[in-house]
Amino acid sequence: MTNSNDSHPLNEYPQSIELSDGTSITLQAMEANDRKAILQFAKNLPEEDLLFLTIDLTQDESIDGWLANIEAGITTSLLAYADKELVGYATVHRETAPWTRHMGEIRVNIAPSMRSKGLGRVLISHIFDICRELNLTKILARMTAEQKGAQTAFRKLGFIAEALLADFIVDRKGLSHDLVMMTFDVEGLSDQAGDKVRI
Repeated sequence: MTNSNDSHPLNEYPQSIELSDGTSITLQAMEANDRKAILQFAKNLPEEDLLFLTIDLTQDESIDGWLANIEAGITTSLLAYADKELVGYATVHRETAPWTRHMGEIRVNIAPSMRSKGLGRVLISHIFDICRELNLTKILARMTAEQKGAQTAFRKLGFIAEALLADFIVDRKGLSHDLVMMTFDVEGLSDQAGDKVRI
C-alpha cells in the first residue's frame, strides 16, 4: 500500500510506457488487490524459475508476507501490467538492522512471454531510481550459479560478483545450489549502463 507522504518513491506511479515492439505497459505500485494477478503470474512461470524464487509465489501465505513487508515499509514493489495481465515485477527489500540500513536487495522477474523485449531493462531502471529515493547506497542481487543470463544482465549494469557460497540454496526439489552474490554502488550508476541491459 502506498503512503500519502509526498516524498514516497511510488507517488509518481502508475506510469504508462511502450516497449520497442509496441506493447503498452502500465507500471504501478503493488497492493493487496494484486494478489490474484501474482498467483496467476506464478502459475505461468516454468518450473525451473519457481525452483529459485526467494519466496513461493504459488502460496497465499508467501504473498501475505510480501504484502506485510510492503505495509511495514520494508519492501517497495513495482508491478508491470500489459492490459490486465501481470507480466513482471521489480522489488527492493531493505534491511532493518542499523548497520545494513543503507543496503537493499533487488529482485526482478519477467513473464516468459515478455522476455528479451526490454521490460526487464525498464523495471531495473525504475527500481534503481526508487533505490536512490530511498537513500540506499548499496544494492545486492542474489542468484544461483546456474542463472547465467541474470548474472550477465547485472554485470552489464555494473554489478560485480562479491561472493560464491557453495551449496547455499536448497530448491523446491531438495537439491542444493551455489549462490552468487552481486553488489552495486547506487551513486555510481549511469543511465547509459541501464540502457544496455537486456533481460
